[in-house]
Amino acid sequence: MPNKRTAAYEFELTGGSLCLDLANTVSRRDDPQRRKDHLESFADLVDFAAQSGAISAKQAVSLRSFAEEHANRAQQVLGKAIELREAVYRTVAAIALGKSATAADLDIINNSALEALQHRSLTRSDSGYRWEWRPDENQPLESILWPMAQSAADLLTSEQLRIVRWCEAPDCQWLFLDHSRNRSRRWCDMRVCGNRQKARRHYQRTHG
Repeated sequence: MPNKRTAAYEFELTGGSLCLDLANTVSRRDDPQRRKDHLESFADLVDFAAQSGAISAKQAVSLRSFAEEHANRAQQVLGKAIELREAVYRTVAAIALGKSATAADLDIINNSALEALQHRSLTRSDSGYRWEWRPDENQPLESILWPMAQSAADLLTSEQLRIVRWCEAPDCQWLFLDHSRNRSRRWCDMRVCGNRQKARRHYQRTHG
């Protein structure tokens, strides 16, 4: 009897964009001893996609089942997801710092987005038409990447790119869209990094 999976990790979806949430699937990037990659398997990638709404629960079940039968292929797709994630993080982080993204990273995002675009089609809806992802029997696992790649392309070509911010917690460095009224949001999540920084400042004041 196969071993049951442990409970799925609950991803912090605070980026405000699917591609930023993908970029934020690494905790404490610059701390080798505490760095944690939350996408260690294809199953983790499916969990992330399902929790973020990029795929449906039905699609998640189908992807997990197919991945169990095609483990090597699933590992290759996970590798592509990691490559896209790192390119998105480096690109958006550079832009947030007022720097230019590298051509290599832009090529990764561009190629991923162009691949995704080939699997979109216009479909009738109640209000007119909408974009939908078109299934591809030859690329059932790769389909999980398409919404993430499209999200990255959409962000890089939108006005929202100007409101990308770094979390100011020194041990975080996650990225997010600052939709606050006066663009003063400082933390990826006030409940986590914000409260932690407040507690740290309070300790310094009382024990300084």
